[in-house]
Amino acid sequence: MPEPTPSPDGRPTDPEAVEIAREQEHVDRVNARVEVLLRNADAITQEGLARGRSGSFGGLVERDAFVHVAARRKHLLNREHEGLVFGRLDFDDRTVHHIGRIGVLDERFEPLVLDWRAPAAAPFYRATAAERLDVVRRRVIRCVREKVVSVEDDLLDADAPLDGMNVIGDGALIASLSRARTGQMRDIVATIQAHQDEAIRAPGDGVTLIGGGPGTGKTVVALHRAAYLLYRDRRKFENSGVLVVGPSRTFMRYIERVLPSLGEDSASLRSVGEMVDGYSSMRVDAPELNRVKGSARIAAVVARAARFADPSTAQSLRIFFRGDVLQVTQSELRAIRRSVLRGNRKYNRSFRAAKDSLSELLYKKLSPGGQADRTISEFREDLAQRDEYEAFLAGWWPMRRPHDVLRALGDPKYLQTCSSGVLSRDEIEQLAHDWRTHTRDDGSLALSVQDIALLDEIRDVLGEIPPPPRQRDEFDLAEMHELTTAADREYATAGPRVRPENYSGYGHVIVDEAQDLSPMQWRMVGRRGRIASWTVVGDPAQTSWHDPVEARAAMDQALVRTPRREFRLDTNYRSPAEVFELAADVIRAVMPDADIPTAVRATGHEPEHVVARELRLPTVDAVRQVLEEVEGTVAVVCAQDRVAEVETWVGGIDERVTVIDELSVKGLEYDGVVVVEPDEIAGSDARGARILYVVLTRATQRLVTVGTTQRWLPSTVVSAAS
Repeated sequence: MPEPTPSPDGRPTDPEAVEIAREQEHVDRVNARVEVLLRNADAITQEGLARGRSGSFGGLVERDAFVHVAARRKHLLNREHEGLVFGRLDFDDRTVHHIGRIGVLDERFEPLVLDWRAPAAAPFYRATAAERLDVVRRRVIRCVREKVVSVEDDLLDADAPLDGMNVIGDGALIASLSRARTGQMRDIVATIQAHQDEAIRAPGDGVTLIGGGPGTGKTVVALHRAAYLLYRDRRKFENSGVLVVGPSRTFMRYIERVLPSLGEDSASLRSVGEMVDGYSSMRVDAPELNRVKGSARIAAVVARAARFADPSTAQSLRIFFRGDVLQVTQSELRAIRRSVLRGNRKYNRSFRAAKDSLSELLYKKLSPGGQADRTISEFREDLAQRDEYEAFLAGWWPMRRPHDVLRALGDPKYLQTCSSGVLSRDEIEQLAHDWRTHTRDDGSLALSVQDIALLDEIRDVLGEIPPPPRQRDEFDLAEMHELTTAADREYATAGPRVRPENYSGYGHVIVDEAQDLSPMQWRMVGRRGRIASWTVVGDPAQTSWHDPVEARAAMDQALVRTPRREFRLDTNYRSPAEVFELAADVIRAVMPDADIPTAVRATGHEPEHVVARELRLPTVDAVRQVLEEVEGTVAVVCAQDRVAEVETWVGGIDERVTVIDELSVKGLEYDGVVVVEPDEIAGSDARGARILYVVLTRATQRLVTVGTTQRWLPSTVVSAAS
């Protein structure tokens, strides 16, 4: 933007420059106030430390309280805030409110900035020309670090006397949408629309379902909802925790900065491949294997495996005891196992019961004289001295870890035993081969994303391994008063709290791209939200799971809370109309009733389709072309089996280019997209068409397809081209 011509007194005269300068004055005042508040927090910390040095118990309590309050305040003020002030409202009565990521009060406790989640800030998102809520002008302020770089205004009352009020720009939303992508999701806090704001501010109880097609802002609405709930009921949701679940690690990295930029960093973000502590996976199974591992019926198989003795377990016991030969058969051992685990008792917590049942059976096998010589308690004490008996117990009822059970299922005979009446012979062979071939040389299992849900099912049946008995050390704990310093406490209270492994007490669970969760994944996520309220975000037209009806039933079992409320987002802000028209034709061919939003933005550039006998050179040419046409990121999307090959074609062309497979691209967006061999992605069934629909809607500006065939193209497009 050219430098404005200043007036004789040095002030700018250009209306936009005048408004930017006015907002810069306010932003400078806010930043100066934040610095004062930070110094005040430091002073509170020092005051608390001084009180702690008094030596009295009351002084220690006051110290901890002061340090805790100061640490929380500093943590809030020091968070990364890209544009702390982003909005302004001018009302009929000339009242002005500035809107920001956090609230800031001046020295008289008057608001310099309203937190965007505060009720008083709601008109920033809810006011329209038809229902102004007394707002005359709504302004979006864009800052880079601490400098105001632009303002965009909406004049909501066209008949209002402006009296020197300048109205700048063509609308903040379209300006925001035209900005280049950077590889991470931006928040939309400055440009939230009224229908999105309604979903964000919905009550925090029960289940909130948010639906809508591609580009409607479902993900950012869900993340802003997390920030809103933490603001509205911090004690409840920060103490119990908010869990955000997404489809992949790539997706979670893409969104990870949104909540901190909104002033919140206490939520837990996890992909479905990282839900079980201690395990992680990004590997995706082939579709036919994925169907078996993800179906709810396999829960019975892995539950049996967790309860049955694996093939390496001792099958019988023979022990000499003071002249008696005591034998326990395989069928008797199985009977003990069934009895001990009756009523869904946890395997790892049942060792003592199993040991007692076995010793009771052995006692009954003693000769009459042997029973007369000792009580069962004395008999158990004698057995405990026998090394061979303790060795048998360790092998017969070992503490089991989930991955040990899953690895054992690589044995086809054992899997057959556990799968009786549930899986077909072909399915058993597929599963056993997969787990056997993915067992590493060290005995560990190379897990897939679907394996993580199976591990969680096994973990739930096994129960946690009991900790070893606590050993009293040489220190008398009663005499130890101070194990941490005040600095330790300040650090510990400032950041996100650390929760136990496989924590299941979350107060709110947000599931994004919910349509892709398999029934087994819904069971896994449901365990984390047994007492939670829920926000579930998805679009059935984008599902990659082959049986949406089965998945919906599993979702309903997980979401036991009431009431339920639903919101539908019907405007596609991401995709250019030219691109989305093509994508909509693709999905309508297999889902005539798909929820198709309205694309509100056009670029004037139709998608390009290149047909060639070989793919490498046309793909490279397409990538170079798109790089010249867009300023931001470019994705080359292909079938999973082609990723390594395509990376050799385009790797090193430009750091803005990413090669990604058709499933991992879910939830992401790029300025330009090049799709390699769309027919491989589309396949021949509805699932492939749904996946291709998602791929085509990732582009915000340019779309080019490169393939050896064009069978995937809708007939309407082929007809128009001919």
